[in-house]
Amino acid sequence: MIDTLPLHYIAVDGPIGVGKTTLVELLTKRFDGVKLLEDVENPFLPAFYEDRPGAAFQTELYFLLSRFKQQQDVAQRELFDRLMVADYTFPKNRIFAYLNLSDDELMVFDKLYTLLEPQLAVPDLVVYLVADLDTCMKRIDKRRRDFERDMSTQYMTELIDAYNHYYHYYNRSPLLVIDTRNLNFAEQPEHFEDLIQRISGPLKGTHYYQPLGG
Repeated sequence: MIDTLPLHYIAVDGPIGVGKTTLVELLTKRFDGVKLLEDVENPFLPAFYEDRPGAAFQTELYFLLSRFKQQQDVAQRELFDRLMVADYTFPKNRIFAYLNLSDDELMVFDKLYTLLEPQLAVPDLVVYLVADLDTCMKRIDKRRRDFERDMSTQYMTELIDAYNHYYHYYNRSPLLVIDTRNLNFAEQPEHFEDLIQRISGPLKGTHYYQPLGG
């Protein structure tokens, strides 16, 4: 059994409902790591999902500043001697902003993003979780968050497409793509251990994870 990883910072990313937090929990528990979960208590989210005017801009700015402060705080505490695992990458702010904001709002957002992003560490590995629309919608429904109750399939379709487009061109760090449609690391420990074996070796460029027996 592998006890340590040759990595300091792993970011798990993917669209809403794909299973990011579950994998982060497993990795931090397995390696006594530092868990970095995004703030889902964004006070503007309910208004955003109700499509109130201006709520999208408020929501995206809150997430941008919250994630920036969180990552800065962790880096300043010099916790990189332990494995840090985040359930988001900082560029996800841009994915959502381009999807949700008007051109004028996006211009302001981009100026702020451009100032903040260079100050943060780039992950040693990004794990990109993918799933189809039906799988994501079922998982969203299962976790029963009130503000996600009325999420439209059209919005989720656009979000999944935006994620796929972004990671198709991603090259800032090694990237491991995992199709989670028929995968549950929490209930399939042999697949989780197989994944550990995969990320413990040298990774460069983009790789695709194929579960044991898959």
